[in-house]
Amino acid sequence: MRTVDLFAGCGGLSLGFQNAGFDVVGAFDIWSPAVTVYQDNFQHPIFQKDLSQTHISQIIADLNPDMIIGGPPCQDFSSAGKRDESLGRANLTIRFADIITQVKPSWFVMENVARIAKSQVLELVLKQLRESGYGLTATTLNASYCGVPQTRKRYFLIGYFQGEDDQLIPYFLKNQSSHPLTVFDYLGDSLGIEYFYRHPRSYQRRGIFSIYEPSPTVRGVNRPIPKTYKKHKGDACDPQENVRPLTTVERSYIQTFPTTFKFQGNKSDLEQMIGNAVPVKLAEYVGRCILEYIEDSAKKKRSVQCVNYNSLLKSCLEIHDRETKDAIRVS
Repeated sequence: MRTVDLFAGCGGLSLGFQNAGFDVVGAFDIWSPAVTVYQDNFQHPIFQKDLSQTHISQIIADLNPDMIIGGPPCQDFSSAGKRDESLGRANLTIRFADIITQVKPSWFVMENVARIAKSQVLELVLKQLRESGYGLTATTLNASYCGVPQTRKRYFLIGYFQGEDDQLIPYFLKNQSSHPLTVFDYLGDSLGIEYFYRHPRSYQRRGIFSIYEPSPTVRGVNRPIPKTYKKHKGDACDPQENVRPLTTVERSYIQTFPTTFKFQGNKSDLEQMIGNAVPVKLAEYVGRCILEYIEDSAKKKRSVQCVNYNSLLKSCLEIHDRETKDAIRVS
């Protein structure tokens, strides 16, 4: 299935869908540091374009995609952002829907933070996509049940042209693991530590975590543990123990980028693009659920065709038998 990734960043969504078996033929992003990293890791082109420009839809259409995937910027919805839809970035979610309705791929997948489900922008997007003929499945997935050692909750909207609503929900439910994936489950002892620090948004939250639990959400900032940090009641250990923040590359592993993935650029840019990325294994999970649905639908269709053919054949034989008997009686 020919696939195009919009707002691709450094490529978490692209790599996940590629691993699931999709043919990613192109990607789009405007941020130079992310575009450079993407180019270093994929054979297909990434176009450094501003997707808010209306003429870009034709460039996308020329790639003849069966599937469009993308994660429009989420800062206006995120609990880590200002949660203000009037700031303008939320308009890029509407722009994503505009592109879908103009290009009309058979499928699309939109990813965003879970909080978008309560936004006014999403209501407009759902209405636009339904009126364009898409059957929609919306779900919020906890990445730790989908192959990622991280309690990252993300909203996915999947559209299938001329399909029915909620057809993919059973697949998202049945394929989840029975328990959350811990850092140790995924990386073993490779980090060389048992505890790590993730800077909390406020000191009402804990900051120290164990590798024997899923990591908290990897964000776009990564800070050292302050000398004045005092133990929170939820912390996995005392701050005085062997505690450090994860390195930039270790954070990419928590986002399930492979060790072979090449990152280059300054630390601030890399922390941001890694934090903004869709975890590779989460994207792969979504892609595999979609393919399983498509395969099951094809099997059902073949089964119905076979039943119809057998019924037709049986009717023809019955008619033939009657005509043969009639011919014998006449003779």
